[in-house]
Amino acid sequence: MKVNFFAGLRQIVGQKTVEIPIPEGANASQLLDEIVRRYPALERELLDEHGNLYGHVHIVINGRDIRFLEGGMERVITYADKVSLFPAIGGG
Repeated sequence: MKVNFFAGLRQIVGQKTVEIPIPEGANASQLLDEIVRRYPALERELLDEHGNLYGHVHIVINGRDIRFLEGGMERVITYADKVSLFPAIGGG
């Protein structure tokens, strides 16, 4: 599965798009676990002390935030889905 990383997450990963292998039937939570396993430095950027996704981090699947999709982090994803991770970005 191709996963796109933005802002500071991209710098940690070292490139914009990374191929993350996931088994068929995997959900968004399992994908996130695999991302953190491959890139341990992302854990402190993505997850709180309880292992939950920070509220200011957005996983976007096919242009929609995972929090607004049916099933949330338990939503099954496929290789056809477009997945992107965004940290909160401030500015003005």
